[in-house]
Amino acid sequence: MIESMFGLSGQVALVTGAGRGIGAAVAKGLAGAGADVILWGRSESGMRETADTCSQLGRKVTTVTGDLSDPQGAATTARELAAERRIDILVNNAGTIFRAPALEVDYDDWRGVLATNLDSAFVLSQALGAPMVQRGAGSVINTASLLSFQGGINVPSYTASKHALVGLTKALANEWADHGVTVNAVAPGYISTDNTTALREDPEREHAIRARIPAGRWGTPEDVVGAVVFLAGPSARYVTGHTLVVDGGWLGR
Repeated sequence: MIESMFGLSGQVALVTGAGRGIGAAVAKGLAGAGADVILWGRSESGMRETADTCSQLGRKVTTVTGDLSDPQGAATTARELAAERRIDILVNNAGTIFRAPALEVDYDDWRGVLATNLDSAFVLSQALGAPMVQRGAGSVINTASLLSFQGGINVPSYTASKHALVGLTKALANEWADHGVTVNAVAPGYISTDNTTALREDPEREHAIRARIPAGRWGTPEDVVGAVVFLAGPSARYVTGHTLVVDGGWLGR
């Protein structure tokens, strides 16, 4: 019964940013639930450990290298993948951050963050969502953030991209729900990844953040896996347009 509710056997999942952090953990979690995986990252070497783990779980693993700061190139690659094989689950996880006061952010840095965090999610959803809509089944899951709801400090481009990503999640859900395609997001809280290294290495900021988290600790990438596996599976077939927060209680404080 549990396997039929949460199992992903026979499914194919594509995960961006799969070489490390949340993306690597999610790819392994989806493979553990039964899905074959397509790992998308910047380099083959960066995805090797993730690929090896997924293979050891008995899953078919494909790796794709591509720069998601180039949305047009990413769209071309995604269309080629969609033409070659069926993709049932898309996890738009890749993201970047630029830390600086708003008055010191130049346009290129602003656009670079939005291209990776927002534009690539749209073009991949468009390229891989079209076959899902035609088949009448599929799942898109975007990695949002607590800064989809709050302003943050010195991260205006990241905050704007993550607010917009939640809006895009709702818009696509509205368009695709009656075609059997769900579109949701997970919003991780403060997770120990490369993107939060600067915060964790600042004793004052680290203490202030951890003190506000009711769970009393920073999250790990593995803490996000269950939410993604749930949203990707049959138990969530009537869940769409939703952003599932995984934050140790931060927003409820």
